[in-house]
Amino acid sequence: MTPYRLALYWAPEQDDALHVQGSTWLGRDAATGEAMAQPAVDGVDLAQLTADPRGYGLHATLKPPFRLAHGYAAAREAAAALAASTAPFELPPLSVHDLDGFLALREDAPCPALHAFADACVTRLDDHRTPADAAEIARRRPERLTEAQREHLARWGYPYVFGEWRFHVTLTRRLTAGEKAIVMPAVTAYLGDVPGVPRRVSAISLFVQPSPGAPFTIAERLPLRG
Repeated sequence: MTPYRLALYWAPEQDDALHVQGSTWLGRDAATGEAMAQPAVDGVDLAQLTADPRGYGLHATLKPPFRLAHGYAAAREAAAALAASTAPFELPPLSVHDLDGFLALREDAPCPALHAFADACVTRLDDHRTPADAAEIARRRPERLTEAQREHLARWGYPYVFGEWRFHVTLTRRLTAGEKAIVMPAVTAYLGDVPGVPRRVSAISLFVQPSPGAPFTIAERLPLRG
């Protein structure tokens, strides 16, 4: 059965401590689909603060979720061809950042290869994307976007691509100042040194959503072989 939506993400390998600890923080393992007991954070409801990212799983977006125009097998073949032509590369150390009110892991140094990889995921798979309909466009609140972001939304179905793209592994919803004061030190301490250890970008992770509103799971990791 063709899933409702497909997304191309970077995700830490299943045996990486970042996958284990990050998934535990969110409360769900996208590799297995299993719920996980979250750490206790005094003063906030962590389950509520992580509800949105929990549904998507621990990841950084390369090509955002899209409805399939030609079925899963065809899109998977295109992603495999991209992976076969892309060489693995080093990922800079990560750390917890405030990203417009959301807490996320971001890279601590520029990485041109990472941006080129995301750009290629957007363009090389776009023939397999069903164009966004009016409701999907409206949900992006185009009136609040910059001109460049609106152009990307119209052309690529997502405003934050190419020069607007920022690598990030989302850890919370948008927080109030009071919530941030509690949660930022808590998640930084909980993850410890794990985000900053050396790791390589060595695969494209295909995340699928089987039906509208369902959580995303990892269908396959395609090794980079270029």
